[in-house]
Amino acid sequence: MDPVDALLEIATLLERERASRYRSSAFRTAAAVVERLTPAERADAAGLRRRKGIGDSSFAVIQEALAGQVPRYLVELRERYAPARSALRSALRGDLHCHSEWSDGMTSIAQMAAAARGLGHEYLALTDHSPRLRVANGLSPERLRAQLEEIPAYSDDGFTLLSGIEVDILDGGELDQEPELLQALDVVVASAHSKLRMEAAPMTRRLVTAVSSGQVDVLGHVTGRLITGSRGTRPPSTFDAGAVFDACAAHRVAVEINSRPEREDPPDDLIALALERGCLFSIDSDAHAPGQLGLIDEGAARAERLGVPVERIVTTWPLARLREWLAR
Repeated sequence: MDPVDALLEIATLLERERASRYRSSAFRTAAAVVERLTPAERADAAGLRRRKGIGDSSFAVIQEALAGQVPRYLVELRERYAPARSALRSALRGDLHCHSEWSDGMTSIAQMAAAARGLGHEYLALTDHSPRLRVANGLSPERLRAQLEEIPAYSDDGFTLLSGIEVDILDGGELDQEPELLQALDVVVASAHSKLRMEAAPMTRRLVTAVSSGQVDVLGHVTGRLITGSRGTRPPSTFDAGAVFDACAAHRVAVEINSRPEREDPPDDLIALALERGCLFSIDSDAHAPGQLGLIDEGAARAERLGVPVERIVTTWPLARLREWLAR
């Protein structure tokens, strides 16, 4: 097989497994190096091994691919990663929550957009973090304005990159970005990232205030829980979920079904409650790397298992209908 294809598929599978960013980045770097080489340069094993960006593992993959084999490491990863299957997955047209290297994502906007096209998405919202989340290199108003200038370059006749943000919900429910900038964006995902152990009453007010602001489209990973993974576990925030979902329904704010396996947020019982309260939903990957965009397979399978109707999932809507909802 083509060595560039092999290296990129390995990087993608490592990203889906949420492996160390350094491991997947090493294979993406090697792919970029090999892509620039002539056939003769690729065939020169000694010269290839000396090139910056080619390590032991990537060199072995390249040599096996050039020899007409599927690299052993790729075979191992393909066997280890089995995406969730569902009929609902084919109805999804896009994704409203992902990150690039502008905040805490691993790759460029171009690579995220290319991966979304590869999955057959009609649209993808770029939602890097807001200023208060410094640990995630959140975007200041000035950096967000600069990013907005770049967004149109990644759309074409078959794919649209939507401008957006994952804006932090501050302690009192205020949103962590200039209101005028939020109005200029296509998609606003609002999430709480701090003080997640706040008492139930103030946490309820915080979330209700945010979704009632008229500036939020999607309520992101509502409980903030972590159930597995390298970051350890974290219990869900406590709040009056009925009151929060009533506010979401009243303002037509979609409740995110976060597809990351370490989150599975909201929990099953809260998805059932949001259904009962009449909420819309957005199945999102919360991808921080191109390979993680495929995690929506997991969210789609869970939504299908829990009986979420397709017509209430905004990420199944065609772009024109989605834009009408976003403009509400």
